[in-house]
Amino acid sequence: MTDPRRHLPSLEQILESTEFADMLDQHPRTLVLNQLRTEVERVREEIAAGGSTEDTRDPRRYATAVLERLRVVTTPSLRPVINGTGVILHTNLGRAALAPAALEAMTRVARGYSNLEYELGEGQRGSRYDHCTRLLCELTRAESALVLNNGAAALVLALRTMAFGREVLVSRGELVEIGGGFRIPEILGSSGAVLVEVGSTNRTRLQDYQAEMAGGTPAMILKVHRSNFRITGFTEEATLEDLVGLGRAHGVPVVHDLGSGLMVDAALIGLPEEPRPVDSLAAGVDIVAFSGDKLLGGPQAGILLGKREWIESMRRDPLCRALRVDKTTLAGLEATLRLYQDPAVAIREIPVLAMLSADIVTLRHRADLMAEHATARGVSAEVADVTSVVGGGTFPGVEIASCGIRVRPGDGGADGLAADLRGASTPLVGRVEDGSFWVDLRTVLPTEDDDVVELLSRHAR
Repeated sequence: MTDPRRHLPSLEQILESTEFADMLDQHPRTLVLNQLRTEVERVREEIAAGGSTEDTRDPRRYATAVLERLRVVTTPSLRPVINGTGVILHTNLGRAALAPAALEAMTRVARGYSNLEYELGEGQRGSRYDHCTRLLCELTRAESALVLNNGAAALVLALRTMAFGREVLVSRGELVEIGGGFRIPEILGSSGAVLVEVGSTNRTRLQDYQAEMAGGTPAMILKVHRSNFRITGFTEEATLEDLVGLGRAHGVPVVHDLGSGLMVDAALIGLPEEPRPVDSLAAGVDIVAFSGDKLLGGPQAGILLGKREWIESMRRDPLCRALRVDKTTLAGLEATLRLYQDPAVAIREIPVLAMLSADIVTLRHRADLMAEHATARGVSAEVADVTSVVGGGTFPGVEIASCGIRVRPGDGGADGLAADLRGASTPLVGRVEDGSFWVDLRTVLPTEDDDVVELLSRHAR
């Protein structure tokens, strides 16, 4: 008997068929050929295992499979996602959404050349670190500033420059894990500094620091803001002002790892009191470090503010080059910082602040419209009260009243619906609870409302 695999059409025959004409117009021939070769080999293996030989010469059989393969291999690994989780600074979803002004600035400098390290006035080499310095100092009253590629990098460089090979005093209650499995003791170790634990987990007094100061020659006092958890009950900690006074008395600098980087009064966005960089500097710290992509609402960056002599020393450290930021980050950060020159504008234009301050009436109105439109398209959707959180290792335990929609799924169940929505061309990520799929509108941009309805109408009926 003749092997049926011998009658399969050649790759060239299939490619020359009309079914593949559009594919070859839209994709490189080599890419289409590779996916077709994979599909033909799959058909061969299927026949060898006793599968059907029906339509094995029909190009349409291969075209459908190759189109799906092309869709998978040409979909970017990193792509936009609609965040319906209610977690505003969702680290897994990229943290802060950027302001339109930041996006425009980043696109503008990415499109061509820029004066990244060129002094236009003098016609000679300049420094990339000058671009955001003036604005940061203006907004926080710092003597100088330095921008690196993330918050951990900022802390590492400060420790390396100010305390390499020497002791750093840190309260045991502040030896936190900052995310991704990385912890403050490990950060200190990687910088070459030597950790000296002070006090206890729940109580660290000024006297504990004084005792360590008297028994050694530390290079730094490091205070870490516990932005991702709270200790309550039988607790005590030395204030930042007390530590600054102690440091000055012994000639030891104080560094405040602030983490979140809130730049406006927390009351303006409906949140509890939170230390800000300007507050740390006013208390007299030598250096404050924080992230650019948390409550600041800018691109990923690590920001160092403080005494000019320390900032200049950090700029000269060879590690600074390894941790430097690119032109698009600097452009986006500068544009974001300019918005803070008017706090009202910042709250309106920076998505993180706009989400935090969005009023429940507006959210409910959006939810009403979304549920109405989704229901009209056959989706079982209803308006629901939900709870948002800040996320990103900030404001632990703080819940924000919000509004969204609850979708009751079909036969595939809530988990199946969630999986389908994650697999959409523009994925929608929400919450699965009580057998339903929930979308919190606080973290959905208003421009995405129609997209959410369209996605639900395709997958939730």
